[in-house]
Amino acid sequence: MNAQRSAGAGATEPDSTLNSGGIDGLIEEHILAKLDSDFLAYFTDSQPQAASQPRKATPVFPPIEHVRAHPEAYQSPCALDTSGYPRVTDAKYPSQDDISIPVRVYSPDEAKHGSGPYPVHLNFHGGGFVLGNLSTEASLCLSMREAGVSVVDVDYRLCPENTWGKCILDAWSALKWVRESATTLNINPDSISIGGISAGAHICLILQHMARDAGMPLKLCMASVTPATKGLTYTYYTDSPFPSFHEFYRGPVLPWARIKYFGRLCMPPEKLPELRSLWPSWWLEPLEAPDWNNLCDTFIRTAEVDPLRDEGEAYAMKLVAGGNKAIIKRYLGCPHTFMYINSMKRKHEYDQDAIIALRAAHNLN
Repeated sequence: MNAQRSAGAGATEPDSTLNSGGIDGLIEEHILAKLDSDFLAYFTDSQPQAASQPRKATPVFPPIEHVRAHPEAYQSPCALDTSGYPRVTDAKYPSQDDISIPVRVYSPDEAKHGSGPYPVHLNFHGGGFVLGNLSTEASLCLSMREAGVSVVDVDYRLCPENTWGKCILDAWSALKWVRESATTLNINPDSISIGGISAGAHICLILQHMARDAGMPLKLCMASVTPATKGLTYTYYTDSPFPSFHEFYRGPVLPWARIKYFGRLCMPPEKLPELRSLWPSWWLEPLEAPDWNNLCDTFIRTAEVDPLRDEGEAYAMKLVAGGNKAIIKRYLGCPHTFMYINSMKRKHEYDQDAIIALRAAHNLN
């Protein structure tokens, strides 16, 4: 079946889910052969029409106005409202342009980890710079604090309501605010790590370089399913030099059509000259960062069945070439943001890996 679906802004892309072969025509055979069985069970359960009738071509996402009006429909599978949970508090800090940015702070259990001050980990959620809030990765923040660290989840500003790059300024302000608020937050300002998933990983890779330049030591940068080049600015998927981008451009979770949807909302072609004048050009593509020396230790986690896999691993190799310590782990059989799917064993492996990495980075072992 040949189908086209809207990719936003009046353009069309090949429909990433209406492929011949595979599970009822939804996943191509070469991708199906690689996918984790837990993901396939989840995917099948989430496609009630698959076994009964062909699906019509529909937009990857509807207009952004509809998304904003119905945020509950676009939350991650593991989203959780943790407001009011024990040892979870909300706060705000000022951005560089004096906008109040919300954060949610997850403090460890004193009975298990003592009274502090605790090491602190800043989390930047995924969502293509367009989606996400303090519920998106709340369950992952609850898990990470089991390492004995405080976790500060940052609700940075999103596109298209805000110019892309404000998210980086918000993240940088969050990092400085945490250091300056150590007493209030009961954290150790000399033991800070950062991390994120997808767009959040992009943010923390930039922070890694900014912190080095500012003489601000970090214990760890933990970046997952990492976008580290210029995929959001490609005209078409064939512009990518990375094999995984070509192999999985019609894969589940993050097909090319969805990447372009996000790209047109945060880095539209007509705005690229302006964005490149506003910010350092490597912010848009961290693989082009000018200096790879003396960066903090890094844990790069990729998913095998993810178009962004190879560029995340290429970022790790540039770290190693620059004389830095980097650990790479590829989760076999997994698509982009598999760590949001509670029914996957690999997701729970991912959670445990984060706890182990945080405990080692902050000398809590």
